[in-house]
Amino acid sequence: MPKLLKEYPILTICLLVALMLLPHLDAIQVSIMEARNFITAREMVLNDNWLLTTMNGEPRYQKPPLPTWLTAFSGLLFGIESIFGMRLPAVLLVMVIGCFMYKLSRSILKSRGHALINAFIVVTSFYVIGIIIEAPWDIFTHGFMLVAIYHLHKLFKAEGTVWKHTIIAGFFIGLSLLSKGPVSFYALLLPFLIAYAFSLKYKNAKAKVFSFFSVLIIALIAGGWWYVFVRLNDPTTFNAITEKETGNWTSYNVRPFYYYWSFFTQSGLWTIPAFISLLYPYLKTRVSNYKAYKFSLLWTIFAVVLLSIIPEKKSRYLMPVLIPLAFNIGFYIEYLIRRFKDLKDKRETLPVYFNFGLIGTIAIAFPIVFYSLFTSELHHHWLPFIVASIILVTLGMFILYKLKQKNIKHVFLLTVLFFTSVFAVGLPLMELFKSDTFRSIASLKEDNEKRGITLYSFKYVAPETIWQYGNMIPQIQYHNNEFQFPLESKFGVLTNRISTEDLSLLKAKFNVKEVSTYNLNQAKEGTKQYNDRLTNTFYILSKK
Repeated sequence: MPKLLKEYPILTICLLVALMLLPHLDAIQVSIMEARNFITAREMVLNDNWLLTTMNGEPRYQKPPLPTWLTAFSGLLFGIESIFGMRLPAVLLVMVIGCFMYKLSRSILKSRGHALINAFIVVTSFYVIGIIIEAPWDIFTHGFMLVAIYHLHKLFKAEGTVWKHTIIAGFFIGLSLLSKGPVSFYALLLPFLIAYAFSLKYKNAKAKVFSFFSVLIIALIAGGWWYVFVRLNDPTTFNAITEKETGNWTSYNVRPFYYYWSFFTQSGLWTIPAFISLLYPYLKTRVSNYKAYKFSLLWTIFAVVLLSIIPEKKSRYLMPVLIPLAFNIGFYIEYLIRRFKDLKDKRETLPVYFNFGLIGTIAIAFPIVFYSLFTSELHHHWLPFIVASIILVTLGMFILYKLKQKNIKHVFLLTVLFFTSVFAVGLPLMELFKSDTFRSIASLKEDNEKRGITLYSFKYVAPETIWQYGNMIPQIQYHNNEFQFPLESKFGVLTNRISTEDLSLLKAKFNVKEVSTYNLNQAKEGTKQYNDRLTNTFYILSKK
C-alpha cells in the first residue's frame, strides 16, 4: 500500500466513502423503506413521537427506533425535508463498517496493508452501498454489531478480563438490537462466535465467564429497554405487530434453502475474486495466514447457512454476509499482490486478467456506449457526461496498463477508485433517466393550506408519496362495512387507482372534483423500474 494510505488508514477509508457517496447523496429517488424511516423521523420531530413511534400517525413498532432517532437528529441539523440530511447517518455507518473492518483485520492479521485491502473491499461491495437506500435499518444494525465484534475479539485474545472491551461490546450489541432487533445477532454475531471457536480459539475462556455474562446483560439493558417501554405503554398494538412480524419468518416470502447460494454475486465488482476466495482447497496453501483464512471462510459459510435455515428470504438479508466475505476476498487479493508476477499457470492468471480486464474495458467503453444509448437525452447534460467520461476512461486505461505490468497492487487500488468514481461522477447522469411524466407532489401541501382544506388518503397511498407531501395524510378508515368520512364540509382526497365502484360511492355522498394527477415515477413508463403505486389522483370533495 502507498505510504500515505498506511499512515492514515482510518482517514483514508472515511474520505473514500465520503467522496463516493456524499457529493450526490440526494440524486437517487427515495425508496419505500427509506420513506417509512424518513416519515417516522419527521413525526418524531414534528409530533414529538420519539418513543411511541408513528408512521403517518399510526403506531410504527415494526422497527426499533435508533436508526430513526439518528435520522431525525440529522434532519434537525440539515432540515427535516433534506434527503441529504436524512441519508447522512447511513453513510456514516458505511464509514464505521470500513473502519472497524480495518481494525478487526489489523488485530487478527498484524498487517496494515492487508487490513486496508479488506476495508476497501467491504466499502466497495455493491450491496453494502445499496442497502443504505433499499433498507436503511440494516446498515445500522450490522455496523454497530461489527464494532461489538471487534471488541469481543479483543476480549477473547486478552489474558484476563478487560472491562473496557466488555462494556463497549455489550453496549454496541445493544445498539444493534435497538436498530433491527436480533437480526444481526443471528446473521453476523452468531456465525462469528462459531467460526472463532473453530479457528482462532477463545483464550482463558473459563476465567472470562463473568465478563461474557456481563456483555449479555449490558446488551439486553441497552437494547431491550425500548421494547419493554412500548410493551407497557401500548401492549395491544405491540403484541399484534410482534405476532405479525414473527409469523412472517415462516410464512412470508418463503424461498428454498439454496436461495442464497449465489451470495458472492452481491459483492458486485468483486464477484470473481469472491468466488475464488471460497475455493478452500486452492487457497489454503497460498494465503499468508491460514488460521485467519479458515476463520473468515467459516464465518462466511456459517452466516449463509444460518440465513438459509430461515424460511423467509430476501436478497437484502444477505448484506451481513458481505462483511466476512470481504475479509475472505482480502486473502485472495493479498496473495495476488504478493505472487501474481511469478504465476505461470493460466488457470490462475486468466481469471485475474478477465476480471480486472473487464472492469478496465467497461470504464474505457463507457462514453461510447452511453453516448450511443442516450444521444438525444444528452443535450442538457454534456458537462457531467464529459467529466464522467474523462475520469472513467483514464482509470480504465491505467487499470489495463498496470494489469499488463502485473502490478496487482495498483490494479486493485485503481479498481477501488473506479467504483468510487462511478458514484461520484456517474450519479449526476441519473437525471437522464427521469421520465417526462414525473410530477412531484411537494407543492400540494402548500396549495391545500391556501385552499383551507385537509388532505386524506382513500385506501392506499404509498409511503414515498406521504414523505414527499411533507406531512401526514390521514387515512379514511373503513369500519362496520362503511367508510368513516371526515366531518368537514370540504376536504381533499388522494388515492391510487380508484375503482369505478369507489368513485360512484364518493359521488353519491359528495360533490367530487378531480383536480390533478401526480406521478412520482422518475423511471419511464414501460420500464422495469416503473411502479403503478407511485401514481395518485387528487380530488376535492364537498358535501352536497
